[in-house]
Amino acid sequence: MKDFAGKIAVITGGGTGMGRELARQLVAEGCNVAMCDVSAEAMAETKRLCEVEKLPQGLRITTHVADVSIEDHYKRFRDELIEQQATDKIHLLFNNAGIGGGGSLFTNTREQWERTFNICWGGVYLGVRTFLPLLVKADEAHIVNTSSVNGFWASVGLGVSHTAYSAAKFAVKGFTEAMINDLRLNAPHVKCSVVMPGHIGTSIVSNSRKVQNGADQLNVDELKQVRQRLQGQGIDVAKMSDADIQQLALDRARIFHNEAPTTAAAAAKIILDGVKADRWRILVGDDAHLLDERVRKTPEQAYTPEFYQDLVAATGWKVG
Repeated sequence: MKDFAGKIAVITGGGTGMGRELARQLVAEGCNVAMCDVSAEAMAETKRLCEVEKLPQGLRITTHVADVSIEDHYKRFRDELIEQQATDKIHLLFNNAGIGGGGSLFTNTREQWERTFNICWGGVYLGVRTFLPLLVKADEAHIVNTSSVNGFWASVGLGVSHTAYSAAKFAVKGFTEAMINDLRLNAPHVKCSVVMPGHIGTSIVSNSRKVQNGADQLNVDELKQVRQRLQGQGIDVAKMSDADIQQLALDRARIFHNEAPTTAAAAAKIILDGVKADRWRILVGDDAHLLDERVRKTPEQAYTPEFYQDLVAATGWKVG
């Protein structure tokens, strides 16, 4: 698919981050966009940004409130899209929505763990299930599933558990790779790509807390976990109040967004260029390329302190 003009794209998680930037860049190329998110306000801002420049006549941007972990929400999204976009087919599906959290089987609740897994993996699976018939009806189509570097390296550092997100992203990677042949056999005009971003400047840290906790604040269990992690890093937490820990968490979210080596806009461009080049494997960011190379070179060392320390030195990561 060399050209997006006149096509119809579905984007999950379109309210912020890479989803927002995908929408903006697709609209700029003359592509109709239907996005979903749990936040109507965030999607309204994305739509406003898309419309800053006057849209070509007939170009449509529609917003749909949906939780991608719930199949009935997806079905409602699909039905609204068919009506509002006046179509029975789509050309592009970006399964982009995701959150973090629920990293530990020991210190997080089952509900937190499954919330992360069901959005990051279930949202991709249900997205493909729901929209595949509309993709097949198009003359050409492309499915883009967002995994992560955590789809081939299940860690963000030695001091924090990261099981739910990593398990989900490994599932997304394997699912997409398996789809290559499934599509080739049954719908050869539909292609697919797996996207594996490194550290991208998005609001996923703060957004994840809002989805998990209902507010951009750590809950009691998370406060304990942060204290344990800081203590494991040799930091004296005895004199730190809960408010101090909360402020550290807010600072981490800010740093994650503002000091990332790759912006969300740059990531979106890499993804769209990858689709145009018909690449099934799209690494996003120099850190993703470096990590991919190192894990492949020394897989048995990938979870050692030395591997992580060398990685931080090479990439300048300030998270984990």
